[in-house]
This record gives sequence, structure tokens and C-alpha cells, in this order.
Amino acid sequence: MIRTRATGGGGDKRLCARWILLLCCACFGLGMLFTNRFWSLPDSNSETISKRRQEQELQVVSDDCITKRKPGQDKDVMGEVTRTHEAIQSLDKTISTLQMELSAARSSHELMGSNGSPSIAAAGQQRKKAFVVIGINTAFSSRKRRDSVRETWMPQGEKLQQLEREKGIVVRFMIGHSATSNSILDRAIDSEEDQHGDFLRLDHVEGYHELSAKTKIFFSTAVAKWDAEFYVKVDDDVHVNLGMLAATLAHHRSKPRTYIGCMKSGPVLSDKNVKYHEPEFWKFGEEGNKYFRHATGQIYAISKDLTTYISINQPILHKFANEDVSLGSWFIGLEVEHIDERNMCCGTPPDCEWKAQAGSVCVASFDWNCSGICKSAMRMQDVHARCGEGDGALWNTKSFLHHFSSWQ
Repeated sequence: MIRTRATGGGGDKRLCARWILLLCCACFGLGMLFTNRFWSLPDSNSETISKRRQEQELQVVSDDCITKRKPGQDKDVMGEVTRTHEAIQSLDKTISTLQMELSAARSSHELMGSNGSPSIAAAGQQRKKAFVVIGINTAFSSRKRRDSVRETWMPQGEKLQQLEREKGIVVRFMIGHSATSNSILDRAIDSEEDQHGDFLRLDHVEGYHELSAKTKIFFSTAVAKWDAEFYVKVDDDVHVNLGMLAATLAHHRSKPRTYIGCMKSGPVLSDKNVKYHEPEFWKFGEEGNKYFRHATGQIYAISKDLTTYISINQPILHKFANEDVSLGSWFIGLEVEHIDERNMCCGTPPDCEWKAQAGSVCVASFDWNCSGICKSAMRMQDVHARCGEGDGALWNTKSFLHHFSSWQ
């Protein structure tokens, strides 16, 4: 009995183990089956939905393109692009012009510049209308040069005032003051001014190496006092035919930003021992380079917008060693028309004389080797007699305006 139970008990145990193993395998199989169904179906549905959505989007885009595009529309699109580009360019030019006009308007209301000079007109001060303001650069020691100019091409006394009233041509010697207040040099200029009344006094300390600063202050002072179409700087050893100058400027009146003179591009001199040495030569590139194009310093003219620009921005306009280079640098990067007017740099007789005989009267005459008329105090009379336009030319000219009073 005992042996039979032991044997029967072992059989039950082996049978139970087999059922447990079969049950585990069945559960595992069922688990794999349900797992595959529940995980594979959502992925399949998601891919299907995504594909359908992409197909719908492509169909919409395709339908839209087919609906909107018409034959020849490519050309229309390019035409629209071209017209839009032209409109933008026109708008840019208009904005630029309006900005300069705004600057000109501001110049009537702003007060003093940062260096104390009257950079723009004081509020409430009425500027006089003019066609051109001519500043003759001079120095304390140049009395004989000034007298030679007064005796030749610059009208005196009542004629100077008449020229301003009737023709809108203002001519003044421009000069600053000495480093010492009320010095003998300043008093000499005061006396000369009482005698002739033809000076424009600048808030500037005179000095040969300060010509760039003097130029800025001249233009700022002139635009504060006169509302002119053009502003001209000329040296006191240059002969000028005022009628020809006015006629030449009038030819360019319709242009908003003009820079007129004999354009040149000389070498940048790095040698400290030469006359026109440029301490900042390294700014112009490699040694032996040339300056950018700029008007020679004996005489040049700029329009009102450029004069206003100098007046407003004078504190930040850089000064190079040479005044003519400085002026040219101030216009780099601006929409400025450079006008190379060779009649503004004729030679002295016989050059200007031959040109006058050929019917091409010069605007200005001087000697290149002297940067002006050599020994001008003695020779100005001869140059004027042989190359001058004649006393009646200035008063009879009607090429630049019929009567100045009509547009005052």
C-alpha cells in the first residue's frame, strides 16, 4: 500500500508539471497574438492617415496653381517685379531728396554749432535770398592781394551792393581772428572792413594748417546768413570772371547735389619733407596710391544741399591735411554729382587770352606751379586786362536769371 501511493503520487506530480508548461506556452502565444494586433493596427492607421493628408495637400496646391496660372503669366510676373523695382528706386530718390530738404529746413531754426560758430541760422533770423555766395579766402598778411582783387574783378562800394540786390551774387573776403583777442591784426581788419564793407568774419583762429576747419566754418556761416543756390570758395590770388561763373552755375541749377570744379586725383604724399605731406597717408592704402577725385582748392562750388549737409554735420567731418582733399572726402558715399568744369582752371596769359579770343571765356585763371597767380598782387591787373570778360558782361548777362528780384 505504501509503495503504490508513493508511485501514484510521483505520477500526479509529473502530470501537473506538464499542464503548467502547456498553460504557460498557451498564455505566451495568446499574449503575442493580442500584442501584435493592438500595436500594429494603430501604426498602420497612422501611416494611412498621414499619406492621405499629404495627398490632399498636394492636390490642393496643384489645383490652386492650375486655377491661378494662365498662359503668359510668367511674363506678367516678371513685368510686375521690374515695375516694383523701378518704383522702389524712385521712392528711394524721393526719400533722399526729402531728407535733404528737411535738413535745409532745419538749418533755418537750429542754433550754434558745437565749436561755437554759427553753423546754422538762429531761430527767427530771416536769411537773405541769393543766387550764389562767393567767399574769397584771405589771410591777415594778404592786404595787397585783396586790393588787387578789389581793383579788378570784384565790384566795390555801391556796385557791390547792387550786384547783390539785382543779380543775387554775394562776394565777401572771408577771414577769422587771431589767437590773441583784439590784437593789432584784428584791428587792422576792422579798419579795412570800415573802409570797404566787404568782409565775412568767421569764428575761427587763422592758421595755414587750419584751412579745412576754416572751410567748414565758412560754409556753415554762409548758409546761416544767406539762402543761396550755390556757395563758392575761391583763393585771393585767383582771377574770376563773375558773369561766366554765374552762367556756369546756372547751367546746373536743376541738379540737387552738385560739386563743381576742376577735378583731379593727385598722389598721396607720405614724405614729411614735401609741401603737401599727408600725415594720414596710410588711410589711402599702399604707398604710392592716389587720392579719390576731388576739386582743386583754388576755386570750387557746391549746391545748397551740400552746404547744408556740411553745416549740420561739421562736428563729425574729418579734416585731412589738405583742404581740397577734406572737402572731397566729405562727399564720399553721398549721392553727389561731380562736375569737372575745366573753364574753372585756365592758365594765365596767354592760355586764358587765347580761349577768350576763341569765344570761350574762362571762369577762373591761375598758375598751377604757384597754386594761384604767381606774384598776384603785381600781375592781377594784367591778367584781368587780357583775360577779363569786360565790365559790361556781368551786368548784361541774363543766362542765369532775368531779374533776381523776381524770385526773391
